[in-house]
This record gives sequence, C-alpha cells and structure tokens, in this order.
Amino acid sequence: MSKILVGTCGFYYTDWLGPVYPEGTAKKDYLSLYAERFGTVELDYTYYSMPKAANLAKMLVDGGPDLTFSIKAHETLTHTIDPNGWKEKAETYREAIEPIFQAGRLEAVLFQFPYSFHYIPENRRYLGDLLACFRGIPLAVEFRVADWYHSRVIEGMRKQGAALVSLDMPDLAKLPPTMDVVTAPFSYIRLHGRNAGAWWGSDEVARYDYLYTDRELEAWVDRIQRIIVQADKILVYFNNHARGQAPKNAQTLTGLLKKAGLAD
Repeated sequence: MSKILVGTCGFYYTDWLGPVYPEGTAKKDYLSLYAERFGTVELDYTYYSMPKAANLAKMLVDGGPDLTFSIKAHETLTHTIDPNGWKEKAETYREAIEPIFQAGRLEAVLFQFPYSFHYIPENRRYLGDLLACFRGIPLAVEFRVADWYHSRVIEGMRKQGAALVSLDMPDLAKLPPTMDVVTAPFSYIRLHGRNAGAWWGSDEVARYDYLYTDRELEAWVDRIQRIIVQADKILVYFNNHARGQAPKNAQTLTGLLKKAGLAD
C-alpha cells in the first residue's frame, strides 16, 4: 500500500495557541509539539525568506527523528523572477536545503506559481530550466491558472519526474480544474479551502479562512483511493491555517483514511 502522509502548510502560527498548542507555549517549542501530531510539514516561510542551512539543520533536531519536510521555493524562483539572476538564487536555495536532503527527510521542493504565470513560451522555457537546476531532488509544481492543465504539460511533468500538484480551492473561472494526475513517483495534494468570496482582493489569512466539513473530506478519501494505485507515496497538506483549522481538518482526514483502511 502507498504511504500517505498528512500535515499542514506551516506550523509557526500564534493563532494556533489554544486550538493546537497549549496557551503559553514558547515559539521554540511549536515544531516539537507539531511533530507529536503529524509526520510531515510543508515549510512556507522559505517563500518569504531565503532559507539558511543552519536553520533547517536545527529543524531536523527540533522536529524529532521522524518528521519529514516539504519546502516551498523562494519567491525569487516563482513570483519575482529576475531573468538574469534567478540561477544564482536557485543555487543559494539548493545549498540551503542540503541538510534536510542529505538527512533523507526532504519530501519535495514545491514551486507554487502565481495566477499571473501563464502558459506562454517564455514561462515554459523558464520552468524547464528551473526544474533542470534541481534535478535529483523530488519536485512538485503548483499552477494557479487553468491554462497549464492540459496533456502537453502533463507529459512534460512526467518527463521531468516532477509532481503536478492536485488542488482543492474554490470553483472560480480560470482557476485550475479538479485534476488528480500522477506525474512522479509521489503525489502532492494541497487543500486551500473553498472561500470563494475572499479569494480575490483579500489577504492570505482571509483567502484561506475555511473549515472543511466531514463530507468534503470524505470526498477526498475517494479521490485518494483513485490516486493511491498510481503513486508510491501521497503527501497531503492543508493550507487553511487560520485559527488552527488546518490541523483540525488534517486530523479528521487522517481518521477517515484509517477508517477506510488506507492508513495505519
């Protein structure tokens, strides 16, 4: 049976005090408490701040011996791309994640591109060059606009061995369609919530402010059952982090997967 790991996008939220971490918990203890609940975490701070090897090495200790990591790519590689300087940024980033990679606890590097990153020749060439710079590392790619979701891109992802991220987000025009296509040895799933009214023109806290119902998560169990026959491993991360909703939903999904016989 494929291994399924469920976690959240980030763990370092002060509004998780009470819902997730006991009141008064010091920030330095967040990760160790997180690791008591989940076996994997997606690090999102690495999008806003270029990671440093020393900090990631410390996380290996703070998270205990079993916690694994997916790591979001820095914004200079996905959102604020300098045509003349991105390769240097990619090299700096790759060197920084080396401690987690060498420890065998890196699940994937996630490249999450913005809505403005359209399927045009310039962007297609850049994507191919970027993935080539990270060859040998497990990679996942998330597009936020629908024009990337067709057979040519799927085939390209398969050739690169990169996972095309399966998404859960509002059903709005030009956003990605519901599509669970396995293009790598592993599958990567991100659940952003379905807050359609706040998706455009609001901050990230409001956009991802959503609590999935049990019925909505049961539908994801069905989707995972279809994915599981194609992937050696499935990574599931909840991004609806406001007020501890992500860990609540992650624990519910874990229970549903166990009930369905898909997890231990």
